[in-house]
Amino acid sequence: MHAMHDVASRPIKRVVIVGGGTAGWMTAAALSKTLGLRVEIVLVESEEIGTVGVGEATIPTMVTFHRLLDINEQAFMAATQATIKLGIAFEHWRAPGHRYIHSFGTTGKDHWSAGFQHFWLKAQTRGLARDYGDYCLELRAADENRFAHLPRGGMNYAFHLDAGLYAKFMRAFSERHGATRIEGRIVDVKTEPDSGWISALRLADGSEIAGDLFIDCSGLRGLLIGQTMGVEYEDWSHWLFNDSAIAVQTEAVRDAIPYTRSIAGDAGWQWRIPLQHRVGNGIVFSSKHMDDDTAKRQLLDSIEGRRLIEPRVIRFTPGQRREVWRGNCIAIGLSSGFIEPLESTNIHLIQRGVIRLMQMFPNVIAQSDIDEYNRQAADEIESIRDFVVMHYKVTDRDDTPYWRACRGMTAPPSLQRRIDLFRDTARVFREGNELFAENSWIQVMLGQGIRPKHYHPAADVMSDAELHDFLERIRVPIEKTVATLPAHAAYVRDYCSRSMPAAG
Repeated sequence: MHAMHDVASRPIKRVVIVGGGTAGWMTAAALSKTLGLRVEIVLVESEEIGTVGVGEATIPTMVTFHRLLDINEQAFMAATQATIKLGIAFEHWRAPGHRYIHSFGTTGKDHWSAGFQHFWLKAQTRGLARDYGDYCLELRAADENRFAHLPRGGMNYAFHLDAGLYAKFMRAFSERHGATRIEGRIVDVKTEPDSGWISALRLADGSEIAGDLFIDCSGLRGLLIGQTMGVEYEDWSHWLFNDSAIAVQTEAVRDAIPYTRSIAGDAGWQWRIPLQHRVGNGIVFSSKHMDDDTAKRQLLDSIEGRRLIEPRVIRFTPGQRREVWRGNCIAIGLSSGFIEPLESTNIHLIQRGVIRLMQMFPNVIAQSDIDEYNRQAADEIESIRDFVVMHYKVTDRDDTPYWRACRGMTAPPSLQRRIDLFRDTARVFREGNELFAENSWIQVMLGQGIRPKHYHPAADVMSDAELHDFLERIRVPIEKTVATLPAHAAYVRDYCSRSMPAAG
């Protein structure tokens, strides 16, 4: 590129995405579908560089994302060997042998003055309440391994999917909408001498790719945002002790269940994610508390079915970039920050980054845009961080040095405030635009063992008989609905067999 006039005042005509994988192709899909007629979209990836490709569980926001892009759900599920996810079962987290489910959807019915949990807590003291989960449709369906699409969005759900196949699916979608893929390994990133902004990428074959806006989807490497733009990484390992993961895939030996399993161990936890054709397994652990060989042995001792790949160790540092947008570079996906996969938030964070980029897509890059984007991104990942940290901080487990360290840590003040509020008053407030709604916080806080000391006085207005009737009017229809639902695996097989060629 020859002597350019001020980069900062140039309109954005060409967007260059660095890295494929889930982050790169989700970004390309959204940009090409919505802005492809106005902006040129180029994605550079190298076959030589693998993707982490671990993230296989999602949350309901993905359904919304696909709707925004007009992606045919049956075609997507068939192409990615997807199954349905209604929540996550947490085994041994509060104490060995204890299990609870954090499900999607809502539990019970709220009153304008007080959430359902207050009426349930009152009923508990009177011996009138069943398990908290019995008042949630998605949770009961998960427990019974059943699922169907209900009219009027009557059931909230997400997916388990093959991340590699999903990237392929989104690549085909992006290319249909005009995105261009360039194969090549980046050997140099050229920047403007005055502004430090990125002007072009140089590939191993000597070619150069110029652009106006660069999206860093290079994963944990942070090639553009970290190595080129020099944005520092804020380390959260004093709250999130896990820094290692080992993943292995196995053949499916039984019908897929409609939820993720998260099984706490001595120094971390294991995931089990059922797809149609195989199962994703992994262990996430703290290398300070467990060595790789022990972790690998624990993982391999617990899996079912033939191994399809050799287990490999992935190292990471939990935390976030101090800025995810600097100059003409925006980080999306693992390059922007990483919270371990406990609540399946990584694909969600990609999607939020993409949607925020769409909503704030610049004509010309302005610092006020950059500041707002960074503020929203930080708020979002920090509230998710607090939610994940809570699973470790709030537990009865003290059977290993790891769990004692988790319990003993000083929680982020923003999290401690919520824990104290719930413990004292049973109240939870959703803040701003944050991902996890009240029901998620309540399910996990109750599941991890917090017993609120008080409930809202509105719950005392009902007599025992009224309270009993109120709860049964919620529970009985849920049980009736669940009884009519087909088995999850059979439903998915039938649904995918009717898939049309990919639309959009």
